Amino acid sequence: MSEQLAYIMCGVATTLVNWLAFCLLSPLIGAVPANAASWCAAVLFAFVANKVWVFGKRDFSPASVLRELALFIGARLLSGVFEIGGLALLMRLNLGGTLWGVEGAVAKAVISVVVVVLNYFFSKFVIFRKRGSKE
Repeated sequence: MSEQLAYIMCGVATTLVNWLAFCLLSPLIGAVPANAASWCAAVLFAFVANKVWVFGKRDFSPASVLRELALFIGARLLSGVFEIGGLALLMRLNLGGTLWGVEGAVAKAVISVVVVVLNYFFSKFVIFRKRGSKE
């Protein structure tokens, strides 16, 4: 399986984790806090999925895992700020929309697509790049 296809499949699974948490929590705590919580769940899932299944990293030494995890979390924090802020902005501009009975789901869909693309570039070219590679 190609790296891009594996990334897309893991991205879909990560997005499902994100959306499931969002849809379950949104009615309870509101769209913006639910978005933050769903992002955290998705980041943890995505680290393992990307490391193992997409980029085939088999080095589980503490130094390697800590380095990759720190970079991964840093990159996801950057894209997470974009996701949380972007959703909040779209909601404030009344562009949230309701989909499947979930307020904010349209804005969530737009933001999710952009975040997947950003995260691929961070993972491919920064976090899980082959040592010595300038890809």
